[in-house]
Amino acid sequence: MHEHLSSRGLWPRTRIGVLVAALALSMLSVVLPVVSATPAAAAVEGPAGDAFYLPPSPLPAGNPGDVIWYRKQAYLGNASSYLVLYLSRDALGRPNAVSGTILVPKGRSPVGMPIVALASGTVGLGDGCAPSKNSLVSVAQNQGFIDKALQRGFAVAMSDYEGLGTPGIHTYVVGRSEGHAVLDVVRAAQRLPETGLSTANPVGLLGYSQGGGAAAWAGELQPTYAPELNLKGISAGGVPADLLAVSKQLDGGLGFAVLAMAALGLDAAYSELDLERYLNTAGKKFFTEFSDDCVESLIIYPFRKISDYTTTNPLTTSAWISRINEQKLGAVPPKVPTFLYHAWPIDELVARPQGVALKDTYCAAGAPIRWKDYLGEHATVIFTSQNDAVSFLADRFANVPFRRSC
Repeated sequence: MHEHLSSRGLWPRTRIGVLVAALALSMLSVVLPVVSATPAAAAVEGPAGDAFYLPPSPLPAGNPGDVIWYRKQAYLGNASSYLVLYLSRDALGRPNAVSGTILVPKGRSPVGMPIVALASGTVGLGDGCAPSKNSLVSVAQNQGFIDKALQRGFAVAMSDYEGLGTPGIHTYVVGRSEGHAVLDVVRAAQRLPETGLSTANPVGLLGYSQGGGAAAWAGELQPTYAPELNLKGISAGGVPADLLAVSKQLDGGLGFAVLAMAALGLDAAYSELDLERYLNTAGKKFFTEFSDDCVESLIIYPFRKISDYTTTNPLTTSAWISRINEQKLGAVPPKVPTFLYHAWPIDELVARPQGVALKDTYCAAGAPIRWKDYLGEHATVIFTSQNDAVSFLADRFANVPFRRSC
């Protein structure tokens, strides 16, 4: 189990000192610039083992994307690998610390090297599931994307997201939290002197499933949150663009565990939701145990319903509906070429109609969108789409003319 429990009894939280520091830093952010003008002059080497993931208390002053500390680590491929702990912002704009991995191909100049921000798909909620810890499910989902990017000479920056590895519950499918983490790991890659990367390097956003949502959120947030990034394109597949629509398919369906993860993630991001007060005895036991699981163990929970674990379904309350609606994509159509794709004819985990609706919303706004259907179901499309998704970004980096296909 996670070590730190909130006063509400069920959910792990960061230490009080970190929260106090977060409040102080959020007030300072009113007068401090968001973007660092230059990379850090030096980076601090972090502690070994799990201590790496425990941020200092209080958090150091700085801007989103600043590196708190790093460690160079072994990598089997032809790339230099860095584990980083960096500053970011949570869904409410408060400073937090997030971990991630940066990979830079060896034997190539970093000057002008494209950076692919890989947003991981669903790995689970436990700290041991974090992508930087090379969990089995993370390697299975992400390694194909990583290999294809590195083979093309692209650097890869992959966030663990808030609460994976670091203290607290992972804010699963919370758009602003994930979008901030994805954009800020790119900043961390650019500011870590050892990489040789800078803000001049072109950037692409890439992800599938949870990662597709995170990449799309990063794309919507980038113009105002990280305008200095030289964003060239976005590849986002299996996007959970409308969580209310997705939840209706998951409740009582094959992917109930994904819905349970989303409930925990939203509760972690927004304390007023207070999931615990809706839970019955079975629910308190289930969600406490569930909060440390990796996704490979979640397949044992099919066809269950939220009502099995609650006295009142929180997803029908105004407070929950309001926060869920805040996670809906489409309000800020991307300005850069964007490749959206989905499983066809049906996606058993991330409802296909809401993915099509996001495409239609973007297209109606005149956004530069390309759409593609992939025959298969949710899991198989992770693999059948990888080459196209990375190739789309490669074309954007090479300034290949883009053709819209709305």
